[in-house]
Amino acid sequence: MKFKTGLVSLLVVCGACSQATKETDVVKDSFDFAGQQLKYAFTQIDSAKASMPEEQLKRKLVSPRTIEDNGALRLVASRDWTSGFFPGELWYMYEYTQDDFWKKQAQAFTANIEDQKTNGGTHDMGFKMYCSFGNGYRLTNDANYKDILLESAATLITRYKPTIGCIRSWDHSRDKWQCPVIIDNMMNLELLYWAFKETGDSVYYNIANTHARTTMKNHFRDNYSSYHVIDYDTITGDVLHKHTHQGYNHESAWSRGQAWGLYGYTMCYRETKLPEFLSQAENIANYIFTNPTMPEDMVAYWDFDAPGIPNEPRDVSAAAVMACAMYELSMYNQEKAALYKKWADTIVESLSKNYRAQLDGDRGFLLLHSTGAHNFERDVPLVYADYYFLEALLKKAKLEKEGTAIL
Repeated sequence: MKFKTGLVSLLVVCGACSQATKETDVVKDSFDFAGQQLKYAFTQIDSAKASMPEEQLKRKLVSPRTIEDNGALRLVASRDWTSGFFPGELWYMYEYTQDDFWKKQAQAFTANIEDQKTNGGTHDMGFKMYCSFGNGYRLTNDANYKDILLESAATLITRYKPTIGCIRSWDHSRDKWQCPVIIDNMMNLELLYWAFKETGDSVYYNIANTHARTTMKNHFRDNYSSYHVIDYDTITGDVLHKHTHQGYNHESAWSRGQAWGLYGYTMCYRETKLPEFLSQAENIANYIFTNPTMPEDMVAYWDFDAPGIPNEPRDVSAAAVMACAMYELSMYNQEKAALYKKWADTIVESLSKNYRAQLDGDRGFLLLHSTGAHNFERDVPLVYADYYFLEALLKKAKLEKEGTAIL
């Protein structure tokens, strides 16, 4: 009997070791691939710039975003909302490898977008500056990076509208919206929480919390799915319109919007420990992962209500963001920790096995089959899908090794 018990225990331990090795291999294999592919991406960036007319070069295009319909690499200027993701990928490569090659590349691409620290015309300061300079500061403690981030945070709060209780999103389409606030904006609050911790100035903390609470009140339906855009009256603060600009229709659940909300409220709980934010994150997670249109591989279709499912494009970018959130959310509910991690693991394994780009192909992107919106960037590689995929891998590795998914 003792022999049998000992044998069973040994088999359980061996099984756990085998599973851990398998999961670690997913991380290692994916970063090995990313290292080769990103080196190829550098050649594609150089080649794209070399073939550009002089007028286009004057725009100072700094980061890859996607592949155009004609197969060309699309590069963007620092003002584009996606400009910080490629530098962020390079910082994640440095974090994983500790190789100074990646540090130097990250520093060079990060420097290209410093001018955005004073750009008061955008709400995307977190995406641009925190994904690049934020990761850089976290990994190097470069005092200059800290100064740039603090200036970026100060710039971002100039867009806060006290009457509404939110940071204004877009400035365009003023004939359509008075004060649009998009669910994506939840992601930019992390920069404000960071600024509060660095300075002790509660203005940053209070604005972030108020924005999150206003969004929780007005963006979400009874089933915890989210609209994309809420338009507010600039004088009264009342809600004027509830739209889903990039999804299938106004009442549909655009997948990446759901992912932004999930990640955003998980992050808000981490930074505040306020139960209302944890509850919101878990309710969003339940909506996403128990949705009848969620496929078995957990890589969501581009909109949960798209009419042609299962013949609709997927959105790998939404899936990668969801995985990041679920690894962290698994830390905050012990009863559901295993389930939450299983959902995240399923996404990561699916992306690494079935959505990977061609090595030394696809212009150096890591993943295929993302969708930007109903009318553009459909079923293409997107730089932010790659960024959040690498982040998910790092979170997974750290959670399994140290018990925390916080980088």
